[in-house]
Amino acid sequence: MPTNTFTDLCRINVKGGDGGAGCMSFRREAFVPKGGPDGGDGGNGGSVILEADPQLSSLIDYRFKHHFRAERATHGRGARRHGSDGKDLVLRVPLGTVVRELDPETMEPAFDIADLTHAGQRVVVAPGGMGGRGNIHFVTSVRRAPAFAEKGEPAREHWIELEMKLMADAALVGMPSVGKSSLIARLSAARPKIADYPFTTLAPNLGMVRSRTGASFVVADVPGLIEGASEGRGLGHEFLRHIERTALILHVVDMTGGYEQRDAIEDYEAINAELKAYASELADRPQIVVANKCDMPGTGGSIERLRAVAERDARPFFAVSAATGMGLVELTTRCALEVAALRRSLALDTPEDDIDMSALAERRRQQRDRAVSIRMESTGIWRVGGGAVERMVVQTDWENDEAVIYLQHRFDKIGLDDKLVKAGCKVGDEVRILGYAFTFEGDGRDDGQVGPDDLDELPSDAFYVEGD
Repeated sequence: MPTNTFTDLCRINVKGGDGGAGCMSFRREAFVPKGGPDGGDGGNGGSVILEADPQLSSLIDYRFKHHFRAERATHGRGARRHGSDGKDLVLRVPLGTVVRELDPETMEPAFDIADLTHAGQRVVVAPGGMGGRGNIHFVTSVRRAPAFAEKGEPAREHWIELEMKLMADAALVGMPSVGKSSLIARLSAARPKIADYPFTTLAPNLGMVRSRTGASFVVADVPGLIEGASEGRGLGHEFLRHIERTALILHVVDMTGGYEQRDAIEDYEAINAELKAYASELADRPQIVVANKCDMPGTGGSIERLRAVAERDARPFFAVSAATGMGLVELTTRCALEVAALRRSLALDTPEDDIDMSALAERRRQQRDRAVSIRMESTGIWRVGGGAVERMVVQTDWENDEAVIYLQHRFDKIGLDDKLVKAGCKVGDEVRILGYAFTFEGDGRDDGQVGPDDLDELPSDAFYVEGD
């Protein structure tokens, strides 16, 4: 039996490459009694990047493989030799892929990362870890021989959700076995499976339709819907998502009633109710009512009744036959005109310059990264979180007293003690960051020297107290 290779929803685990450690080294040459520090920086880890590829039509590549890792960086060395960066890992996905971050506890979507709708669009979903700085960066007027360097930042591992939504101009919707596949086969070069039993179509099909005027548009054949589709019955939730992007809905109704002898008006009303229940804006989307199988005897009364209902709803109505081709020329011409008008309207509403999704996602990531969260776990115990603060901690060599003192200077520079006092932390309370615990000694002031790279580590207002 042939297997279904269509996949439009999957979850994958991604992790960038770990950053390389900075080197603590001193220059040693003959006849140079006091060689200065010369430890090089560690390289930055590679990132996991998603790229939209118009040649792909499914997420089948991620159906069985779920874990993806970018290359880690190498460590810095003496003589100011920096470590090499890790290679990026580029994962290709179909056009129309929505990328979402998953909550690590509930595994439910937390927020959208990107919507890849144009060929070549990229977004970084797992940034590589930053390389640690060598001791050449920590020289100051009072610290002439820094005997410490930063560790490399471990890359974050997390789960994301990929959801593909078809990029089509129009979508054929209707009850099972109303002739949607026959229509798309008649109108385009698509060759879907056609049979006289319900749910013959188990995966969406795309076809390019060209009208007699020369205009062309892409139409999607979506598997048949039933009452309760918006609640997940039948194949509802699996494929209703593919209607969301289409600008035009072609509502196909079987005038014969099918083998169940359904009523055409009831079918029409039921499908529109399901579209509205799934997403209210779908009910208001431009819709053309297509009465199919009108070549069959005894359908005249049903055709006129459905025509009256379509006119009541101010929707164009076409009586066609996929079997004989009746009315299809007029239908494709009208669809091409509607699609062209909708495209012009969309172009006016869309900025001329495409938004760089990768840059936008990176800005959002940096905003989240810079934020400092403080919450009280229990009486006298406080938890500090935030990407930038946690990175300072993990890059510190805790076996080196000089490195620990430097970390305190960095905390002073970003005003962490002041933020703790503002949150309600008192002298003697325990402050936890990741797996480390500190005793709070009050709002200290920066007495030492810090490097120039620390001046912009965090904005003064990047702070919130959880639970406020």
